[in-house]
Amino acid sequence: MIIVIKPNATDAQIDHVVDRVKELGFTPHLSTGTERTIIGVIGDEDRLRAEPLQAIDGVEQVIPVLKPFKLASREKHREETVIDVGGVKIGGGNLMMIAGPCAIEGEEILFDIAKKVRAAGANVLRGGAFKPRTSPYSFQGLGEEGLKILRAAGDRYEMPVITEVMDPRQVELVERYTDLFQIGARNMQNFNLLNEVGQTNKAVVLKRGMGATVKDLIMSAEYVLSNGNQNVILCERGVKSFESSTRNMLDLSAVPNVKGQCHLPIIVDPSHATGRRDLIPAMARASVAAGADGVHIEVHSCPEKALSDGPQALLPDEYHELMQELSKLADVLNKQMTYAHQGANA
Repeated sequence: MIIVIKPNATDAQIDHVVDRVKELGFTPHLSTGTERTIIGVIGDEDRLRAEPLQAIDGVEQVIPVLKPFKLASREKHREETVIDVGGVKIGGGNLMMIAGPCAIEGEEILFDIAKKVRAAGANVLRGGAFKPRTSPYSFQGLGEEGLKILRAAGDRYEMPVITEVMDPRQVELVERYTDLFQIGARNMQNFNLLNEVGQTNKAVVLKRGMGATVKDLIMSAEYVLSNGNQNVILCERGVKSFESSTRNMLDLSAVPNVKGQCHLPIIVDPSHATGRRDLIPAMARASVAAGADGVHIEVHSCPEKALSDGPQALLPDEYHELMQELSKLADVLNKQMTYAHQGANA
């Protein structure tokens, strides 16, 4: 860690900073330049980070050398993490293609959508059983009945399934039916929930919060990792901005940004990022080109009747066309899509 001293700091203040560092059990190295004095501190940076060194008189800035997310960091884990969910791999050149409706509305419609997205090339089926809605009067999901339908559809079409878990009290129930947990944007910093899913062995797709930085996202992943669950997949799904023509602003720079700092896979959700069906194909192609390890797309056979987020859902034929394009792009980028082992979800 580096402590930057204020230009007008007195010798007494500098000596006090040095003495305080020694009191804490660390080794200070003083470097005095013509315009600036800095103190290099040698020791356990994680423990040092907890000390309020910037509150000391004469200190201008405290700069950590190591990343605060030690388990997710490339500094400790150089190779990309590859996660296997029933034969579907993500990371290390493997693409996870998640598709399905925003909400599980019934058995017949989910089975129809599942059949079509699987035929198009999707390798994970999504569907919300519990829906966090802005209005308490909007459709809130089918709960456990929806989970049963989702599991049955995944088994029928040999696809792992993913659904959102919203509360620590739901983890045990959702774990019973799903192959991957989804932590939504509103819960990205629900630390009790992160700790709870961290104590399971299920893969976790962690979505970036609407006002969260990339560092915030990775630090939330650190909660899951620190509890023992190493199967974390990050998801860029857009952040809030002043632009009003899209639902959110898709930050594609987050993909290479995350990959430069972190070994975990990252996917992109262009459906929630744009909120517009017409923009999803272009943003999905751009996501894979930027290095994403997959895309998460909402598909509905009749969006105008969807109980949740119809305007941002592709029709099955549109999804099929997009997947053909993404398959060609994957070939160019030397990436591949794997599929569930036969009977893996039975």
